Amino acid sequence: MRRTGDVAALRKLQFNHSEFARPVGVPAFVWRSTRRGRRTVKFQSDFLEGVNTITRHDGGRVWVGGEAYEGSVVVPWTGLAHPWAATRFDDLAQAHFDDLLRHSPELVIFGSGVRLRFPKPQLLRVLIERRIGVESMDTAAACRTYNVLASEGRNVVAALLLDRS
Repeated sequence: MRRTGDVAALRKLQFNHSEFARPVGVPAFVWRSTRRGRRTVKFQSDFLEGVNTITRHDGGRVWVGGEAYEGSVVVPWTGLAHPWAATRFDDLAQAHFDDLLRHSPELVIFGSGVRLRFPKPQLLRVLIERRIGVESMDTAAACRTYNVLASEGRNVVAALLLDRS
């Protein structure tokens, strides 16, 4: 049987995270609050070095890192993002999806604009035949999903259509 004094002594020895401020040199995004107000240290970086990150989306523009792209854009997980020739969902052609093969992705995230729409299966045939996964979602969801997959180190390409219709 434990004595009450022993338990009290053990409680005094417990490390209380809330007594400490963020250490010097530790970025704020690493030093996070939990629901109880205690501080925890995140040991995994939010972003991988050299990996593209979509930092903002507002319907007509997408920011990859600090660079804004107006109109549709292709964002590979590494390398340079570039404008995508697709401008409207109704005008999608085989050539638009063939262009994505040069990045050798394992997965393509297709952002279809402000609402979820699926491209015709024959447009995706070349990707599927090469065993490249394809997911369709609205562009805002595609941006979020791309960031999660890219931060995991997946070879993903986001093909973002900024069609407002």
